[in-house]
Amino acid sequence: MDKVRIGIVGLGGMGSGHASYLTRGDVPNAELTAVCDVASSRLDYAKSQWGDAVARYDNHIDLLESGKVDGVLIATPHYFHPPVAIDAFARGKHVLSEKPPGVYTKQVRLMNEAAEASGLVFGVMFNQRMEKRHQKLRELLASGEIGEIRRVIYIINNWFRSQSYYDSGGWRATWAGEGGGVLMNQCPHNLDLWQWWCGMPSRVRSFISFGKYHDIEVDDDVTAYVEYPNGATGVFLTSTGECPGTNRIEVHSDRGKVVMEGGAITFWRTRQSVSEFSRTFQGGFGEPEVWKIEVPAGHGGGGHSEITRNWTNAITKGSALLAPGIEGINTVQLNNAMLLSAWTDSWVDIPVDEDLYEETLQAKIAASAGKKATSGQTMDVSGTFNV
Repeated sequence: MDKVRIGIVGLGGMGSGHASYLTRGDVPNAELTAVCDVASSRLDYAKSQWGDAVARYDNHIDLLESGKVDGVLIATPHYFHPPVAIDAFARGKHVLSEKPPGVYTKQVRLMNEAAEASGLVFGVMFNQRMEKRHQKLRELLASGEIGEIRRVIYIINNWFRSQSYYDSGGWRATWAGEGGGVLMNQCPHNLDLWQWWCGMPSRVRSFISFGKYHDIEVDDDVTAYVEYPNGATGVFLTSTGECPGTNRIEVHSDRGKVVMEGGAITFWRTRQSVSEFSRTFQGGFGEPEVWKIEVPAGHGGGGHSEITRNWTNAITKGSALLAPGIEGINTVQLNNAMLLSAWTDSWVDIPVDEDLYEETLQAKIAASAGKKATSGQTMDVSGTFNV
């Protein structure tokens, strides 16, 4: 296969953005051949933009069975990423899913199982893995140069949103419409990067406010404390109600600390390991000599088209995926564990108890104000609800 024929499922904000770079030719070995949306206005938009060069469907099954696509890019509301992906794998189509890959771990696990059984290429739109600074930080942490990690502090509260943002749709910021708030909506990239850099924690204790800063039913302020298998600890803080916000990660280790903030990466490297100095130093007060090292972080990267190009290269050339879809469940594990910890006011182990989480979430959905906005749309694949 020299060129991948792509169908986009969900032609809202994100889906239209993907269509734009595909039709511009930003992904040389890809061609947009079909789109799908339940909203007739979006199909009218597609016709006005591309005429009959791009086929139009009002349901994803017809698109999948049209013979016009080799793979699909899923840009639907969050809940429908897994079922559409499973339908695609069953029909021999490669899948690239928007983030988050799903709302709860059980549905994402089923999607992963379908992907593995199909043998097809499955990617997830974690485009921030493509940013040069993010890749450099991962390279540094994985190199062993900093020694064993002891503590991670990630503050990512520059997600301020006004009340009018939440009022723009009855589905928005509801358990029925989106399945969560800042963790589900704004932070999937950050949760992915956090575990991509530092690995998965083994348990979490979180403190979450629901509607603290806004008239909403979901989370808008999160403080989570985690423990890692090696005894290291971490703190994750996020909010949509604070301004100005901070985007900073600080990793403390046996050879000092690494900080990434504002596009810069700084490594304060101890000349001697902290543990060795503590064990051998005989002078009472004292600490190891520290060198301040500015790490060349690089610039740019992170475009959605880069992940799509990597996905199509994996299909046509067998290249390695930089954001394998199978890894998307890690972000959902973190999200679900944090919410479940707050709901139960207790520690939650990772992997999360997926049956308990789904049961608790379904109770939230049953009482959700978003039910009216989403009623009758049990398989709505419209991009209308996209963030």
